[in-house]
Amino acid sequence: MQRKWMSALVVLGALACGEKKAETPADQMAQPAAPDAAAQPTGPVVEVNMTGAGTVFKYEPAAITLPVGGTARFINVTGGPHNVAFYPDSIPAGTADKLNAAMANRMDNLSGPFLINPNDRYDVSFAGLPAGVYKGFCTPHLALGMKFTLTVQ
Repeated sequence: MQRKWMSALVVLGALACGEKKAETPADQMAQPAAPDAAAQPTGPVVEVNMTGAGTVFKYEPAAITLPVGGTARFINVTGGPHNVAFYPDSIPAGTADKLNAAMANRMDNLSGPFLINPNDRYDVSFAGLPAGVYKGFCTPHLALGMKFTLTVQ
């Protein structure tokens, strides 16, 4: 019995280490764009670091002030994967569709893609969005309290 399990592991290992085929131009076009491949940021850019170690995961700063028309740039520093998601009931009324449109490569409603590697970044442009308070969180680290409040003024 033990010999069968070991044989199965060897076969799986060999498959996992198999030769990678060359990518064709069609394969390259089918790959998703990088999280920061959105259009150039608008207005002033405010950088927000996303960090994590042990049980301390946070946005730095957690209270963000952004000028109207500016761009919030979220940068994965440590402890990823991280992402940027907004609470639908905590953004200005009637803003969800515009905010979704400002978030490239979304995973879900008001939820950006995972930033896997250190220095991956994700820009959210607030051009055309109203002043107000936008509250958000990191999906993988919500239980650890990784939240932010972004005030556009």
